[in-house]
Amino acid sequence: MSSVELLALAASTSLLAGWRLYFVTFATGLAMRFGYIDLPEHLAALDVLASPWVIAVAGAAASFEFLADKVPWVDSIWDGIHTFIRPVGGALLALAIVDASDPAWQVASFLLGGGAALVSHAGKAGARAMVNTSPEPFSNVVVSTGEDVATAGLLALAIANPLAAAVIALLLLALSVWLALAARRLVKRVLNLGSKPQT
Repeated sequence: MSSVELLALAASTSLLAGWRLYFVTFATGLAMRFGYIDLPEHLAALDVLASPWVIAVAGAAASFEFLADKVPWVDSIWDGIHTFIRPVGGALLALAIVDASDPAWQVASFLLGGGAALVSHAGKAGARAMVNTSPEPFSNVVVSTGEDVATAGLLALAIANPLAAAVIALLLLALSVWLALAARRLVKRVLNLGSKPQT
């Protein structure tokens, strides 16, 4: 892979870590284990993702997250807990993918990877908070399943064509910003309604 493709792969995986960190880790580890991803020499440290232990733990966590993410309000609690975990995971994935020999690239990739994961996580959590206000339980399952499909599809595209995946990741990043701002406006509106005196 060229350096541009590695940056594109780092951007895509960081963004996806903000949605489904454990699934991204699990799928990437499996792909490495079965030879679908050939690592350049400077990425040999990433081979740890192909460890049976890492794959097993990530798979178990991904399964739990898959179920928790389908239940209204449980998903928001899960997102709240992962507000600190997903950005760090996204930053570490980006750091592992770029050339580790240049400290400037290390710092930039860590900050950008963590930022991308944080923004996508905020958009996901904001969208889910808005969905949780609907009275019926089915919209949660539909939105969560859509996130599952989008994550798997974009991860597969990132492995096959990192540049195309990065373009889609940028569009999803913009959508995440919009969702986070929309959720913020909704929360402010609800709080303002609750604070008005009853007549």
